[in-house]
Order: sequence, then C-alpha cells, then structure tokens
Amino acid sequence: MSVNVKRGRPPGMMDVARLAGVSHQTVSRVLNEHKNVSEQTRLKVRAAIAELGYRPDRAARALVTGTSKVIGVVAQNSSLYGPASMLTAFEEAAQATGFAVNVGSVRSLDERSITEAVERHLDQRVAGLVVIAPVASAGPALEHLPADVPLVTIDGDPERSSTLVTVDQVAGARAATQRLLDAGHRTVWHISGPSDWFDAAGRVRGWEDTLTEAGVEIPPLLTGDWSAASGYRNGQLLARLPDVTAVFTANDHIALGLLRALNEHGRRVPGDVSIIGFDDVPEAAYFTPPLTTVRPDFAAVAMATLDLLMAQVESGPAGVGARRTIAPELIERDSVAGPA
Repeated sequence: MSVNVKRGRPPGMMDVARLAGVSHQTVSRVLNEHKNVSEQTRLKVRAAIAELGYRPDRAARALVTGTSKVIGVVAQNSSLYGPASMLTAFEEAAQATGFAVNVGSVRSLDERSITEAVERHLDQRVAGLVVIAPVASAGPALEHLPADVPLVTIDGDPERSSTLVTVDQVAGARAATQRLLDAGHRTVWHISGPSDWFDAAGRVRGWEDTLTEAGVEIPPLLTGDWSAASGYRNGQLLARLPDVTAVFTANDHIALGLLRALNEHGRRVPGDVSIIGFDDVPEAAYFTPPLTTVRPDFAAVAMATLDLLMAQVESGPAGVGARRTIAPELIERDSVAGPA
C-alpha cells in the first residue's frame, strides 16, 4: 500500500494510519505505548512510521499532555455573515483566555478537505479542534476524525452524537413566524436557505411547526441560496400574489432582495407585506424599512464552544456528546404590521 504525502508537508499521523491500514486512534495508542494493541498491529504501525519518517512527538504529545496553547479551527472560506461571524466570535473568545487560533480554511466542507485541514492542525501541535460544519457534506469526515482528540463542532448535524454547540434555529424560526401570526396575518410564507444546510432545515422546521400548531394553511416552501439575488427572484413571484401578506426569510440578505422585488411591484412594506429576516446583519437596521429579524448570539456560541473544548483538553474527550443550544433573540424594528 502506498500513501501520497503532499510535497512540502511532513507526514502526519493520519498518513501513518492509512499506510498501516489502521485507525488514527490505533496509531495514537502505539505512540503512547498502550497495552491493548496486538503485537502484529504495533509492528505494522512502527513499520509505517519508519517508512514515512514520521516524527511522533510533534502532534501526539501535545494532544496527550494538553501543553499546546493553540486551537485549530476548520471552517469554510466564506463571506456569509453567519459562519464568518461565528469564526470571528470564537477567535476573540479564545484569545481572551490566552489561546491562539489557527484557522484552516477550506473551499468546501467535504471529507477530503476537512481531513487534510485536520492533519495540518495535528502536525502543528494544536490542543484541540473546532469544526464549523453547517452543511451535510461535512458529516462523513466528522465520523472518521480521531476519537482521542478534543473536538467540538459548531452548527453541525444535530442527529450526530458528537459534542455540538449550535444556535436554536427552530426556536428562532418559531419566534419569527409567531410574531407575524400575532400581528393578524392569516398565514406566513417562507423563503428558506439551501436544503443541505442544517441552519436552513431548522428554520424550515420551526416555521412549519408553528403554522401547524396554529391550525393555519402552510404555503409552498420557496428556496433561496442565502443571497439577496435569490430573495429578489422569489420576490418576483410573491409580489404577484395578492394573498401574500407576511414572509419569514431564512436570512437578512434574502429579505433585502425581497424588499426590492416588492417595491418594484408597488407592494408596500409593512403596509401590504410584513417581513422578518434572520441573522441581524449590521445593515438590517438601515434597510427601508428597518428590518425586524432574529439575532443569533454568536458570542455565547463561542464561549460555550470554548468551555466544552477546554473541558476535553483538561480531562480528555470522555464527555463527547455534550450539547449546548443557544437561544436567539427577536429584534423588533419597522417591517411588521397588521394586514392591510
């Protein structure tokens, strides 16, 4: 069996695992001389280490002893407000407690990209890992990350058993939808984010559950891509439907595009149509009209993530499976009124 190691990068622990045909955890056990490893497996790992020229004291020792003051973060290289704000909040929280943050940006959150980013972090003596994984494609990689490494996922799959910190997307969507119903609207339309995003799925669920419990009709779901352009495209349809009087959008940029489409068709906000967004981007207060929206507490997510990660660094990843769900806040502005 051969293993390709990128030029300019020393071989990592995962390279050893692939060459030996064992798990990353097994390599870690061999390096730390655990007794519950067969002699045959131990020899295979030692042979792979020798063939690759791997230096086992770089990452493994730092992870075991917790002496490193660097946290590795894997995040998609994105300008989207939510993920970018989450990353910034975590960097600030970590630095305030004396930890440096090493960010491994990836173009897409697929298994190969995440695995390679994790390898780079392990070779740089990180004390623990944080993966911002809001999309379904990240799942396979997270399933195969080393179990002996302190790890917290932000905005990951709520169905997985990993240590997870997330915004309560369902509660935020419920608050937005209920606010529009309480204003007197017969029902609420929704323009969602991409279907492979856990955030988008949670917001759809909160919207649907609220309408179901209220016993009102659930309109057809419209799908966006987080962009103002997708809000504008969907708004071209909604603006032509006179019975549309309330819309909850999956983020504020979708709301911005919707506002323009409604304006072009002579539909007033909130006189004819009420709108609530999600995220509370800095510009939301300066939309026309100022946008009512749901504000995630990124700072609270960051602090909860750091708290769970440090617990693992100090005592090992025995507490894997811990969850922290942070409630968002509905921010009232001027884009909601009763139906005309």
